[in-house]
Amino acid sequence: MNFKDTLYTNPIFETIALQADALGLPAYVIGGFVRDLVMGRPSKDIDVVCIGSGIQLAEAVGKALGTNVAVFPNFGTAMLRAMQGDQEWEVEFVGARKESYRADSRKPIVEDGTLEDDQNRRDFSINAMGISLNRNLKQRSGEATTAFGDLLDPFDGLKDIKRKIIRTPLNPDVTFSDDPLRMMRAIRFASQLGFDIDPDTFDAIIRMNERINIVSRERVTDELNKIVLSPTPSYGFKLLYHAGLLDRIFPELIALKGVETIEGKGHKDNFYHTLQVLDNVANRSQKEKISPDNELWLRWSALLHDIAKPATKRFDAKVGWTFHGHEDLGARWVPGIFRTMKLPLNEHMRYVQKLVRLHLRPIALTKEEITDSAIRRLLVDAGDDLEGLMALCRADITSKNYEKVQKHLRNFDRVERKLHNLEERDKLRNFQPVITGELIMETFGLSPSREVGEIKTVMREAILDGVVANTLEATYPLLLEEGRKRGFTPKRTLNPGTDASAMHLS
Repeated sequence: MNFKDTLYTNPIFETIALQADALGLPAYVIGGFVRDLVMGRPSKDIDVVCIGSGIQLAEAVGKALGTNVAVFPNFGTAMLRAMQGDQEWEVEFVGARKESYRADSRKPIVEDGTLEDDQNRRDFSINAMGISLNRNLKQRSGEATTAFGDLLDPFDGLKDIKRKIIRTPLNPDVTFSDDPLRMMRAIRFASQLGFDIDPDTFDAIIRMNERINIVSRERVTDELNKIVLSPTPSYGFKLLYHAGLLDRIFPELIALKGVETIEGKGHKDNFYHTLQVLDNVANRSQKEKISPDNELWLRWSALLHDIAKPATKRFDAKVGWTFHGHEDLGARWVPGIFRTMKLPLNEHMRYVQKLVRLHLRPIALTKEEITDSAIRRLLVDAGDDLEGLMALCRADITSKNYEKVQKHLRNFDRVERKLHNLEERDKLRNFQPVITGELIMETFGLSPSREVGEIKTVMREAILDGVVANTLEATYPLLLEEGRKRGFTPKRTLNPGTDASAMHLS
């Protein structure tokens, strides 16, 4: 198969070909770019392998393109970025190499090698394909003569793409023992592409799963996040489970699995329920409402929303199984899980924690007469994360009974209309009461104390209950009344009759 015409559409390849020929270096684009080219998938990362110095070729290409080259001499690699039209490409150059490994490390011992050596070290057949980039370079010792655009596919990667199979080029036991992260990558590619894993390859993952323990948590979590973001993430998690990897990297999720029955009453399998919720979040129809920055973290919220159910599970002879408080306990667990997973302990963690804590609130509103007070409290507590919370709660409706699901979704529509209407009217998103602790202390001449907090809470609740509007004009008389109830005499008062926006203490 020849990709000459396809390569001509990107001038970067012509520049690489010219410079490689001038230096006398056989050069090939290899790996993920070739795979995605064959599959018609977008790709902006190009890996170039040459027989010789990848750094030398990178510097020549960088000079020709007028762009800076980042050189990593310890690894024998170099990288540059170049714009072609409105697309920025990242091109990495490396000399062909062969690798060997020690049993206790996934860091290879690297030696110069041939193209065959380089393709042998690749993780999967679909990532071992290469395309020749030379035009005029004649045969070099040890390398086959190829033309610009020729496909080099020693392990039938093209056939595996057509069959939708993930398969290692060499013995999978050796492949996974050398670099155990490849077990995660096999499942990640299967989940991203919707491929099956070759039976011999999958059996090797089962045999070798303990080797994942030598891989850093950061690298494991990076692959796990890519599975979480795949089109149908439950597929990847089921593969992780059956391969024996999930128990090693995420035991809290495994603890959700199973159904217990007492007196003929059972509960749903919360492991498979969680995976269904994750898929529902991934496949929801209103993705535009969620910031792209929160997409990964919304999916993590789905993974963790019921994570504390095993710890809170109780059997009640009258009502069956209960999981009271699992949302609060789960929220308290989130920082520890993020810390273990080496996930960021920042606003992303707090977003997940908030959604886990609040995920039952909107569901409760669909089962009762909705009061303005309850809606206000949800608006205030969810703040800017309301859309994510509602997406999670819709996803949490799982049942084999289609009519039951549709009924709950219609109830959610009603709740969302009420939320929208109250938000438009009361502007409660990111609510802050106009009566602050400072104003309370200045009004009554108080120092920070329990009483100040109590008065502040009364004022907040009065606003949320709709007793008074959140304006100084409406709330200040109530503040004075609450102070007098506690025996406090106002030391300073607001000027009467002044517009609320201009009121000040006198």
